Amino acid sequence: MKQTFEELKISKVILKTLDEIGFVEPTPIQQKAIPKINSGANVVGVAQTGTGKTAAYLLPLFTKLKKAEGLAPRLLVLVPTRELSIQVGEDVEELTTYSDLRCAAVFGGIGWTKHAALLEPGVDILIATPGRLWDLYRAGAVSLKKLKYLVIDEADRMLDMGFMPQLSQLLEIIPPRRQNMLFSATFSESIEKMAEEFLDHYDKVEMAPSATTVELVTQLAYKVPNYRTKLSLIQNLLLDEEIFSRVIIFAKTKEHADGIFKVIKRKSEGEKRILHSNKGQNSRINSINAFKNGEVRILISTDVSARGLDASMVSHVINFDLPTSYEDYVHRIGRTARAGKSGDAISLVDPSEEWDLKKIEKLIRKEIPLLDMPEGVEILETEFKENQDQLREIDRQKKIDDPTYKGAFHEKKRKFDSKRSFVDRFQRTKTRQKRSKKGGKRH
Repeated sequence: MKQTFEELKISKVILKTLDEIGFVEPTPIQQKAIPKINSGANVVGVAQTGTGKTAAYLLPLFTKLKKAEGLAPRLLVLVPTRELSIQVGEDVEELTTYSDLRCAAVFGGIGWTKHAALLEPGVDILIATPGRLWDLYRAGAVSLKKLKYLVIDEADRMLDMGFMPQLSQLLEIIPPRRQNMLFSATFSESIEKMAEEFLDHYDKVEMAPSATTVELVTQLAYKVPNYRTKLSLIQNLLLDEEIFSRVIIFAKTKEHADGIFKVIKRKSEGEKRILHSNKGQNSRINSINAFKNGEVRILISTDVSARGLDASMVSHVINFDLPTSYEDYVHRIGRTARAGKSGDAISLVDPSEEWDLKKIEKLIRKEIPLLDMPEGVEILETEFKENQDQLREIDRQKKIDDPTYKGAFHEKKRKFDSKRSFVDRFQRTKTRQKRSKKGGKRH
């Protein structure tokens, strides 16, 4: 039976905001998590991106905090990336329109003194990346003594990015008597260990089996021979502005992202932006905001923005390359089909990625249909270096599946060595025969 936000005991001030922004009824994760958080229990929430998990922890905690109080934060939300820090900060600002609760989002990439000034007047809710929080704590710019509620958001990404030591360090300096929440899109063994270490006893709320994808996302794939043909296919798909109205293209490297940008900048309509680690902080934030506001049609990115980019009406996510971390596939395609809308996720798969596609299908427990190449796509020849790289990668994959496999490159080398040894033996025999003849003449 569906519950209303009022029945979930959300405060009247927050209910007014929810009504204004059109949040009619709680999502399934909110219906399950909010009563647990209201009860004071430690909670582990497992839910796909786009299911409302951020509001699932924010709404009951706003109700607990009630109003502004003191200088030090009482709620700390730890997130893995600056993009997610900004996004959660914006969510808090929107949801607390009629509340006097104060919020700040802090992250790396800009001088910590600016964030210190932001915290000086006092803050009730602090959203932070682990590194920036530690900078501010060591500088004496923030006190964590009044902390009552801790949320670790995108916990699986935290582990992927190697934040475990920083988390352990931070948990040593915050008050032990607190309510803890950990949210993740997946629940692997490593996340389970993390939950046991940081949360002690906890109630688990899981909306779908770990690493499943949102049902409203239509997942499709093309088998493409090489990088240049991928560019040709992207160019062809983006010609249809009506269907591909707002698109995120994910690439695995900065070089691929730059290559895509150069091609579509010249040959497709609409504003385009690019995001990767070489872009400055302000440039990245401006690009994300322009995309969210509908000013940008196509956003090209490495995985830096796979999390924390909460834009409505994203028609398509295109995986130009499959991610090296298969769980990132779930997060990438979660950028579309948000808030009950439908969307498409299209993956371009070269021969060295077919193995990865099978691993992803196993992870999400779903087969991804393959499409025929559209008419008009120029299928180009694979260049020698790319072909060699693909063969080496396929070799590596086969060795993972079968440790006794010697590899195609190994076989070629062995045949070459065998041939060379035959030649060597032949030459040595000829040399001995010559010496023998010379020796005979001397006698």
